[in-house]
Amino acid sequence: MTSVHWFRRDLRLADNPALVAAVQRARAADDEVVALFVVDPLLWRSAGGPRLAYLAASLRALDAELGGRLVVRTGAAADVVPRLAAEVGADSVHVTAATEPYGRRRDAAVARALGDVDLVPTGSPYAVAPGRLTSGAGTPFQVFTPFRRAWLDHGWAAPAPRPRSVPWATLPSDGVPAAPHTDVDLPAAGEHAARDRWRRFVDDDLARYGTDRDRPDLDGTSAMSIPLKYGEVHPRTLLADLSSHRHDSAGTFRSELAWREFHADVLWHHPGAARTSLRPVVPDDSWARGAAADAAFDAWRDGRTGYPLVDAGMRQLRAIGWMHNRVRMVVASFLVKDLHLEWQRGAAHFMEWLVDGDVPQNQLNWQWVAGTGRDAAPYFRVFNPVLQGEKFDPEGSYVRRWVPELRSVPGRAVHQPWRLGADAAPGYPARIVDHKAERTAALEAYQRGR
Repeated sequence: MTSVHWFRRDLRLADNPALVAAVQRARAADDEVVALFVVDPLLWRSAGGPRLAYLAASLRALDAELGGRLVVRTGAAADVVPRLAAEVGADSVHVTAATEPYGRRRDAAVARALGDVDLVPTGSPYAVAPGRLTSGAGTPFQVFTPFRRAWLDHGWAAPAPRPRSVPWATLPSDGVPAAPHTDVDLPAAGEHAARDRWRRFVDDDLARYGTDRDRPDLDGTSAMSIPLKYGEVHPRTLLADLSSHRHDSAGTFRSELAWREFHADVLWHHPGAARTSLRPVVPDDSWARGAAADAAFDAWRDGRTGYPLVDAGMRQLRAIGWMHNRVRMVVASFLVKDLHLEWQRGAAHFMEWLVDGDVPQNQLNWQWVAGTGRDAAPYFRVFNPVLQGEKFDPEGSYVRRWVPELRSVPGRAVHQPWRLGADAAPGYPARIVDHKAERTAALEAYQRGR
């Protein structure tokens, strides 16, 4: 009988165990494989424009790889998937297992609606599936370092081979939805683009990753967070390539992938962490609210706080739908601990604009900075935006790239333009808060909450 492979967060043909399982089942029955993608109007409406535009491009790339046989259907998955299975007489629907709260609920509903048709989960979007690792006491890991040790000890399978000569079915399709308009400068999408980007990084930049990754003024990161979010490449593939490199930078990159898997594991055990702090750190009355708080948020959102590194990061986000990770930490700390706004506001803004906006990574990274998550930075760690700029953007190149009002300010002086007089940077805003004073207020709130 026909089998269905329902693509979700695995928009690729290589290293896709669920696709392998679908092809094997179809071949055993001398039948075909339906390549399905479901456009859920609820998710489509709630996702940010840059993510939707990139997703549409990735789906077009996948459709081209399939020779135009990607079957796109629109509607709630619990309606669409059983209807398509009945249409083609399928006895199995194959998926990469969902790990996030919404996906797990959706799949449970689809499995019920399918009745006698099997919903077959194979593999996950991670090298080690969330929930698989536990501490010696049999409990979820609370701290990253022991999680990483267990993750490394557990290991992962070799990449799955890409199926050849797949008997793809040809069915009517609603077609890939039109991408919403966005002025964000998006990178090339699709499996081939992701693999090309990864190869270039490994060949040209991996050896320096350990030192360059914290420098937003250098092109020292892989930017693989985007294809990993859409499953255009699997982390297992990256880990297999890293295994042939013995220098320290390969180990550093491997640890960054472990952080990604740690956050997914935390969300697996604590699905409410997508919206709610895992632990309180300050009294509720310490959060800023009202018109002044909203105005401060708007200044942060628009990159007009008067702190150059913060403003550069927020403008980079709006321009390309991505922000350097070091700068993400700085702008998040500024929102929570200088402006005293709750992390959820910042996380929502990031999800609106980030092309790599991924629930476990975005929400749990925000909780890390806010001091509310698992193995989080302590709340009393407050990033100084000036010192961070001077250390990680020492010549000011990153700031000048994204903040044109400061392009005439030379060198590291760009991180403190207020010291140069009003005429040094015309059009650039004054600081909306005094960092030293707000750091003191944040620490006082922390002491009250202990």
